[in-house]
Amino acid sequence: MSSQISIIATYLPKNILTNQMISDEFPHWNPEKIELKIGIKERHIVSDNETALDLAINACEKAFEKYDRELIDFVILCTQSPDYFLPTSACILQSKLKLRNNIGAFDINLGCSGFVYGLAIAKAFISSKIAKSVLLVMSETYTKHINKLDFANRSIFGDGASAIIIEECADSKIHEFSLGTDGTGANNLIIPTGGMRKKWIPDAPLTEDETGNKRTDNNLFMDGPEIFNFTIETVPALIEEVLLKNALLLAEVDYFIFHQANKFMLDYLRKKIKIPKEKFYINMLYTGNTVSSTIPIALKDCIENRIVKPGDKVLLCGFGVGYSWGATIITI
Repeated sequence: MSSQISIIATYLPKNILTNQMISDEFPHWNPEKIELKIGIKERHIVSDNETALDLAINACEKAFEKYDRELIDFVILCTQSPDYFLPTSACILQSKLKLRNNIGAFDINLGCSGFVYGLAIAKAFISSKIAKSVLLVMSETYTKHINKLDFANRSIFGDGASAIIIEECADSKIHEFSLGTDGTGANNLIIPTGGMRKKWIPDAPLTEDETGNKRTDNNLFMDGPEIFNFTIETVPALIEEVLLKNALLLAEVDYFIFHQANKFMLDYLRKKIKIPKEKFYINMLYTGNTVSSTIPIALKDCIENRIVKPGDKVLLCGFGVGYSWGATIITI
């Protein structure tokens, strides 16, 4: 069986953190500098009692305004900020959404490559006739992992969720995938404590990096230069590989949507790969980096604003924590 993306719904929490608000706390980090460097003006932030599961429910209910929930055969929830170690958030989501009981549900723990991986799983389930309709959900609250004194990461990340329905169709619109992993880079984007290897530390000591950002081992750590180096080395080869797998030339792709990491990185990649500016999406101005939801948020925006039209071939590319990366081509 062939598959296609039928519905994309998104949800952003109501609280907004602007560049000016960050600058009020850290006067050396002015609003214009933040926007110029990373391409973000404001980002949506969850409240203290709001979780990734709450965001997921809201995104899914928006999807079901246009789709019969009784048709869903499988639920996949991608998150790195689950409500619990166990049970899996996808099982709770199934209950909260009042979906059928004779369906499967599980979580996947992936970050910025999560949407591409989830799409690959959904396609495989439909191709193997395990499901006819898959609810793929991205939901992340990275801001809960970030120390309040870490102005760099607070400037980059926002919270959000997306619900994507993939279903069987006559002609395949989700094409071949290229996926990759390099766990040697795991320590460059990590929350050191909280799991079974190194448990959460009460009163963990605060450390300060060379640029003045402060965090503890209980918080998100990101080595920006190493992540940048990984990206510029890996992504161009990934694009070549996925084009080869799909028997396409770069010029035959109508549009490119990469994970919205930050403007500087995306500009660098576009120029290095030689993608025309008019074919390349960059817009995280009012959302920030929402991790696994950046690609579906961007794709929904492109479809609604007719940046892409039916029949267009769009290359999707995700990369980040793990290290993990993936790309595919879809037909709108």
